[in-house]
Amino acid sequence: MRLAMGIEYDGSSFHGWQLQQSGVRTVQQALELALSKVANHPVRVFCAGRTDTGVHGEGQVIHFDTAASRPMRGWLLGTNVNLPDDVNVNWVCPVPERFHARFSATSRSYRYQILNRPTRSAIWRDRAVWIHHPLDAGAMRQAASHLLGTHDFSSYRAVGCQAKSPVRTVTALSVQRIDERVVIEITANAFLHHMVRNIAGVLIAVGKGEQPTGWSRQVLGFRDRTLGGVTAPPQGLYLTAVGYPEAFRLPNAGEEEGGFTGAG
Repeated sequence: MRLAMGIEYDGSSFHGWQLQQSGVRTVQQALELALSKVANHPVRVFCAGRTDTGVHGEGQVIHFDTAASRPMRGWLLGTNVNLPDDVNVNWVCPVPERFHARFSATSRSYRYQILNRPTRSAIWRDRAVWIHHPLDAGAMRQAASHLLGTHDFSSYRAVGCQAKSPVRTVTALSVQRIDERVVIEITANAFLHHMVRNIAGVLIAVGKGEQPTGWSRQVLGFRDRTLGGVTAPPQGLYLTAVGYPEAFRLPNAGEEEGGFTGAG
């Protein structure tokens, strides 16, 4: 049987998503240990999008295969009992074998949070990037508009990015000020390594007045990461949602009462 799960985690204390040979703490490691206890056999999980050290997940999706027969409620509650406090399963449901958390996804959404005030914050220190210089959210919004659509995002990906193609389609990109925070929301069919953090870095430079609003478009044209500005820090970044074809009937976190769906 193949199962899908919706996962949330605070990335502050993790060395990213992916299991590492060095044995450092990762989200994948925590999930596989917990699921293996519930299944009573080793479990390997596959995620929709790997996140870096310090990056958070609100809407991560995983899948795994199991020979164990458990009620959906048993998978949900049993996994959560065996997880550390900074990882949680929000929902679980059976999926067909053709479903793959990564390759079946049609979109991914991220949020980048900036705390924009004169003083740092004890509460937000691991959940937003602190910038004391006043930011012009309107200028950032105008700069963001140049990145909508299908483009070659070579200038916005990490130098070591291994994706075969740098072309991605950004379907939504917004910037809004909410009290002391400036929040960037972005959705695309897929993302390159560090793409969101590099976009945030360009928009922050515009917001500070260091670059004109048209600079985001100029950076696109460079097709050269070395000319693309600063990579914003990881702690402000959240994977918020993953989109799939309706045929898979995946719940969104919180939509299904009880956190599980399907038989069992």
